[in-house]
Amino acid sequence: MKVLILGANGQIAQVATELFLERTDAQLTLYLRKAKRLRVINPARERVVEGDVLDLKTLQAAMAGQDVVYANLSGPMKQQTQNIVTAMVNTGVKRLIFVSSMGIYGEVPGQRYRSILDPYRDSAELIEASGLDYTIIRPAWLNDNDEINYGTTQKGEPFQNASGVVSRKSVADLVVKLATKPDIAIRQSLGVHKRS
Repeated sequence: MKVLILGANGQIAQVATELFLERTDAQLTLYLRKAKRLRVINPARERVVEGDVLDLKTLQAAMAGQDVVYANLSGPMKQQTQNIVTAMVNTGVKRLIFVSSMGIYGEVPGQRYRSILDPYRDSAELIEASGLDYTIIRPAWLNDNDEINYGTTQKGEPFQNASGVVSRKSVADLVVKLATKPDIAIRQSLGVHKRS
């Protein structure tokens, strides 16, 4: 299996990279804007590509031949998402795992996140209309605890334990499961919370 990790220097992405290396035999392409910031753990299984997701030509070149795209981005979300979808369609890659944010569907009881989440909402709309085999992940607030303890909710369900803090390792665990079990959570949007 070949996995392209977009935003590979992100905090969740770094944990996910470690879990991919520990648990799978996946070949990883680590895509990020400043390659020198990244520490490569296993050069035999990690290939680093320096590029911006907004650079469609470089993105498509990195995407060719991949089985799974995992995106963990910040910045101009809508434009980045449009490029990801375009590159996936152009290269024939179908599986997308995309980290977003809780609250994009108004699913957190008692909370109104207003315009700060508009870029994430716009990204989700593009992905949901893409025809790709996507899973959108909407994590709660995050910490760096060394634990895996989470539950999920579906789009349309109230977010569970929204005041709780889930570990990045939990989200990374879900990313690896979704990447390695291609028949689960296809075309779904999962809220990820810490189990109480």
